[in-house]
Amino acid sequence: MIKVHQHPLEQILANRIAIIDGAMGTTIRTYGMTESDIRGDRFRDSTKDLLNNGDIFSLTQPAMISDIHRRFLEAGADIIETNTFGATSITQSEFFVDDPREHGGRKDPDFYQKIIDTPFLADLAWEINEQSARQCREMADRVATATGRQRFVAGAIGPLTVSLSNSPDADDAGFRVVTFDQVKTAYAQQIRALIAGGSDLLLVETIFDSLNAKAALVAIREVFDEDDRQLPVMISAAVGRGGETLISAQTTEAFWNAVKHVKPLSVGLNCSLGPDLMYPFLSELSEKANVAISCYPNAGLPNPLSETGFDLGPKDMARYLGDFAKAGLINIAGGCCGNTPEHIAAIAQALDGMAPRSLAPVEVAA
Repeated sequence: MIKVHQHPLEQILANRIAIIDGAMGTTIRTYGMTESDIRGDRFRDSTKDLLNNGDIFSLTQPAMISDIHRRFLEAGADIIETNTFGATSITQSEFFVDDPREHGGRKDPDFYQKIIDTPFLADLAWEINEQSARQCREMADRVATATGRQRFVAGAIGPLTVSLSNSPDADDAGFRVVTFDQVKTAYAQQIRALIAGGSDLLLVETIFDSLNAKAALVAIREVFDEDDRQLPVMISAAVGRGGETLISAQTTEAFWNAVKHVKPLSVGLNCSLGPDLMYPFLSELSEKANVAISCYPNAGLPNPLSETGFDLGPKDMARYLGDFAKAGLINIAGGCCGNTPEHIAAIAQALDGMAPRSLAPVEVAA
């Protein structure tokens, strides 16, 4: 038996808790961007509203996106995520293709095959992913050079706006709007562009449908094999009050059993209902999994009266994540929705010098 060569991030995880960044969408809102800002000249004539399509800010407002990355890095993030949560042809179609249901039709596999085959959407998805990864790479390298501390770019792969696990038709439980192969194809397009842009890692995150995640993981494996390229993979699920992934209803332990064959760099929980309600499920995952554990919760529950739209401030998140660290549960910590650079700075300060969850050495056959 020999010890495998370690990725630089693995070496960090063995010695301290790594920090991942916060919420891109929440932080974008603090810049006061408008519909005309996101459209720019390029999308000026689009017929649908685009303001909720935060991924295309990477194309129309790259200076703002780079500034957000810089702020998270200067707050102490070791890992920053690309602005690509919805950067697949399938998700982008929500903003650029008329919904057939508005004209008496329905979304089904034939509809989504046309989406997959549409050059505009495939090209747009590629450009968003590649450019976002390049923006992250440039800023991560700049801050790393200035501080003497290596930083990492995680290519963010979100859960999609469609489900492979559930039927939207109450009268037809077997109906699915999209096929596994279509989802896999859309993810493969995204993955190749994230790699081309310079991502260090791939992060399949906010998993609420385990079958969607399985399609992403199969796509990753196939891209690695076909392109003779390998990157570490991080996996993170969103859970409900019962500890189940939100649509597919897998429990925390079942979720780990479904993805452990991937041999990810880390597995964890993000988003969800806030850190207090996440604790028991994080504890269970930490007990069952034999890889690094990540945790980046929402800043509590949504609150439209709050400045960030969520209940918990930087000190609150720092206290909760500090408790997770004291309990020996985490190797990677940060924040999801509602977490600004100020939240990440508080978390990083609170966890500085705290021991990471113990990791067993990884061995493979010689």
